[in-house]
Amino acid sequence: MIDDLIIEFDKGLKVLFAKPKGSRPRPDLHIEDAELTPDEKKRTIELMRVNHTGEVCAQALYSGQLLFNPRGEGAESLKKASKEEIDHLNWCNTRIHELGGKTSLLNPIWYTGSFLMGSFASMLGEKYNLGFLAETERQVTQHLTSHLDKISKNDLKTNKILEVMADDEEQHAIKAKELGGIDLPHKIKKAMSLTSKVMTTLSAKI
Repeated sequence: MIDDLIIEFDKGLKVLFAKPKGSRPRPDLHIEDAELTPDEKKRTIELMRVNHTGEVCAQALYSGQLLFNPRGEGAESLKKASKEEIDHLNWCNTRIHELGGKTSLLNPIWYTGSFLMGSFASMLGEKYNLGFLAETERQVTQHLTSHLDKISKNDLKTNKILEVMADDEEQHAIKAKELGGIDLPHKIKKAMSLTSKVMTTLSAKI
């Protein structure tokens, strides 16, 4: 277990401080950048910073969820989702810097909390683990969809990135349900939603 924790610590450092390397190219590469007003650019940076933090949390959640359930069909689904989320992490990171913004200074805190939450879900067993994954992805999809309504329609590059991310997240949730993920109790869903609200509010500004 000590060796596993050392490996996870190293993985966390890479997620937080190394440049992410995805396997897929950015989906907006063929789209030209638009002229955005200062307010539009500021808003996009804030929202993409929130999305970047969400992807940091996703990596921590998956790592925690795999800690006590490293094998089986559910684990393979988590690993596949984690790989695709690295693409998202890369896309958000590069888009933020293109616009002249910075990622959240609070990411180490969110990563630690998410890893602990994922580890707790992992200890409950695969059905709860997959149910937690499905609910997480459902809420993330909602966030991304709401961001599409807030970002300037002229910013075709950012919109395209978010559209692909939302589609990926929705597929992750569907797959988790297909593999037997249970529907979490309402109180847990509410707690997850409130935690997410705190994270998104702070990450947008800090």
